[in-house]
Amino acid sequence: MAQKNLRHVAIVMDGNGRWATKQGLSRIEGHRQGVLVVKKIIESCVKNKISYLSLFTFSHENWSRPKEEVNFLMELFMASLNQELEMLCAQGIRLRFLGSRDGLTPQLVQEINQAEEKTKPNDVLNLNLALNYTGKWDILNATKKCLEQGLSSTHLDSAKFESYLSTHGLPDPDLMIRTSGEQRISNFFLWQLAYTELYFTDTLWPDFNAQAFEEALNYYFSRERRFGKTSQQLREDNNV
Repeated sequence: MAQKNLRHVAIVMDGNGRWATKQGLSRIEGHRQGVLVVKKIIESCVKNKISYLSLFTFSHENWSRPKEEVNFLMELFMASLNQELEMLCAQGIRLRFLGSRDGLTPQLVQEINQAEEKTKPNDVLNLNLALNYTGKWDILNATKKCLEQGLSSTHLDSAKFESYLSTHGLPDPDLMIRTSGEQRISNFFLWQLAYTELYFTDTLWPDFNAQAFEEALNYYFSRERRFGKTSQQLREDNNV
């Protein structure tokens, strides 16, 4: 499948807990199964020559979950980094973590920094993990940086502001996928999703597979992306 106009896919991976409940398992087992799905989607992105994959991994609001679940998630992040880093390097995958490092353990921050540095030369797929992230935090953090730099309103435009976002240097997502049937973006990439095509599926994340991912891609290719323009204007642009 040609991916000339599909560079960046963002995913809200939702439904691990509900999947586990349906299976009579603990929520922790749902998260463990969810990691296996991430591997499959990474493989599908490489196969389809998608350059950027962003995953909403852990939001600020997730800290309010039961302590046992939060602790497990943090341990799972570290274990996954240790176990999968060599494989990611072998596949040419670059890791980038988006979000605040505040609240993360020093050990996890060290693992994150090392993973980013080790995978920095890779260019087959840019895998962005939004960890301890929300869209509101991203915008507020960028605003604070602008003020700290002493930027005046006359020197601030969209391009300059975007350079202070955690996603600086990344293209905006072309497609956002959310699993589990919820139809909202839940404080994810609020600035970056302005013209993104949104795809919602009832499939719970642990049941999301390569075929389900292909269906989402097919939906994207069926859409006419207008970016605020009319169909006539798009046709005129394409004829230039």
